[in-house]
Amino acid sequence: MTVPPTADRTVIAEVTTAPLDVAAHEAAVADRRAGAVVAFQGVVRDHDHGRSVRALEYEGHPSAGEVLRSVAAEVAADPDVYAVAVSHRIGPLEIGEAALVAAVSTAHRAAAFAACARLVDEVKARLPIWKRQVFADGTEEWVDCP
Repeated sequence: MTVPPTADRTVIAEVTTAPLDVAAHEAAVADRRAGAVVAFQGVVRDHDHGRSVRALEYEGHPSAGEVLRSVAAEVAADPDVYAVAVSHRIGPLEIGEAALVAAVSTAHRAAAFAACARLVDEVKARLPIWKRQVFADGTEEWVDCP
């Protein structure tokens, strides 16, 4: 979902069940003024704290999309940032699939790296999405669940 741009900035933020594509996020933040595009892809891994993960599912609060749009708009308000695109998956995911994808464009690389890191950190800290992991031994746990 696209958020109304901040001045001349593109802001895209979406919570979705559809597979995520880092190249599509990079293309979404392309800007003729940008000398740097930095992307991040958080991928489902097959282990957590020394235990084998067999299955994973993300569940989101109904406000998750609104929170994600707010975080993206805050990062886009930085005068160095030209565009922001960020998406988070919900539902069942396979090992190797992207759960979180973010991309940011700026004039220079240092600002792009900093903005993308800030975006990912704020999403992880504020987004009301919880992860259920099922381990190889059949046990499970909820992560980041209040």
